[in-house]
Amino acid sequence: MRLLFIGDVVGSPGREMIKTYLPKLKRKYNPTVTIVNGENAAAGKGITEEIAKSFFEQGAQVITLGNHTWDKRDIGEYLDKTQNIIRPANFPEGVPGHGYTIVKVNQYKVGVINLQGRTFLPPLDCPFKKADELVEKIHKETPIIFVDFHAEATSEKEAMGWYLDGRVTAVVGTHTHVQTSDERVLPHGTAYLTDVGMTGPRNGILGMEKEAVLYRFLTSLPARFEVVKEGPVQLNALIIDLDPKTGKANKINRIRIDEEHEFYE
Repeated sequence: MRLLFIGDVVGSPGREMIKTYLPKLKRKYNPTVTIVNGENAAAGKGITEEIAKSFFEQGAQVITLGNHTWDKRDIGEYLDKTQNIIRPANFPEGVPGHGYTIVKVNQYKVGVINLQGRTFLPPLDCPFKKADELVEKIHKETPIIFVDFHAEATSEKEAMGWYLDGRVTAVVGTHTHVQTSDERVLPHGTAYLTDVGMTGPRNGILGMEKEAVLYRFLTSLPARFEVVKEGPVQLNALIIDLDPKTGKANKINRIRIDEEHEFYE
């Protein structure tokens, strides 16, 4: 079995990359399951029902989110009625939406969990304890579990990878928008990558116009961040090969698409 995961989609440039390249990636790699992190898909902050539906139409089976989940009005109602777009499971009890999903593909079931870190991000419930709870629950139905850990600190992401090693198929980080090169299969069969990267403008700062970000750093004054609308774009993703009977990962490879690399792994 093969799983494709695409990193944080940023604004309209990122959405165009999904529209152009997701069909190509599916033809090239023939993934069984495709997951997209869409938490920055609407103008760099949040997602809308219309955008989510377009990702599903283009081939995603699950959409994960993060700390910008609530940035677009009325998204909560859509999250409540849709199982396959998930927000961090360790948000407080009572918020809209679902923190995990199980999708059925052919004869197999695949669990997907979304968690958010607490270091340098707003305080939430403990992601490690929430992971324990959900992994135990999903294991009753399937050994195949993919975890999108939306976190800022590398140490917290690595800690989650080691904490869940052997209990889930993969722990992959999102949020920091820069693809790391530390992909590996941990000793007990869990694929790990600190950050899959982002899909969107390449010449901004994390997808945003450089001038406003620089102004904020130089002055400490508020600035309105806008997605870069012109210039080169990129798509960051990964492929995981796994044993569907055990849920253990066999291989993990990064993918980068930009003006220099049509496909790179």
